[in-house]
Amino acid sequence: MSDYVVLFIECFPDLLTGLKATLIVAVASMFFAFILGIILALIGLSHSKILRAIYHSYVTFVRGVPVLIFALFLYFGVGGLLSVQFNPLVAGIITLSINASAFLAEIIRGGILAVDRGQSEAAFSLGLNYFSTMRYIVLPQAIRIMIPPIINQFISTLKDTSILSVIAVREITMNSQIIIARNFKPFEVYSYVAIIYFIIILIITLMSRYIEKKLSIKKS
Repeated sequence: MSDYVVLFIECFPDLLTGLKATLIVAVASMFFAFILGIILALIGLSHSKILRAIYHSYVTFVRGVPVLIFALFLYFGVGGLLSVQFNPLVAGIITLSINASAFLAEIIRGGILAVDRGQSEAAFSLGLNYFSTMRYIVLPQAIRIMIPPIINQFISTLKDTSILSVIAVREITMNSQIIIARNFKPFEVYSYVAIIYFIIILIITLMSRYIEKKLSIKKS
């Protein structure tokens, strides 16, 4: 057995622990971002110019700030200002939730706009209000359109978790740095991390293609 494989076996428990944290942060962030994204999208579709201005300002600002700066600002800046010691995991989830919400809001808004307007008009004529129409008529159809870009956003969020090592979130990148501090073998350890990320993202991509294929069959 080669030294490379032996070292991987030694590092695997710590890398697996980090991977679990990575997946927890990514899934939790997407969950909260999706809820916030729906609310933002509905605000962005409002007839009120003020609400639409708030929506576009939020989306533009969040999408324009790097995740790294956002994480540092929240953990050290806001934490220091309020004299609060954030839990790194919680700070990481908040950071990625806010970041992903801006992208998901645009995805959701675009998906809703892609649904034939006649569907909404028919629902209104039957006496459904705006929110009932969105919940029962528009969103179920829009979700089919939104699934591929939402999965792409999940992949981006998953990769962004590596940035959270700067605020001491014990995800896979942070754990790899701790391992390297012990064995002084950055080439090997970082290659393990790259391979693990590649495998996880490949699995998600294949699942995305499978879902798209199933949805296209149902449409036809």
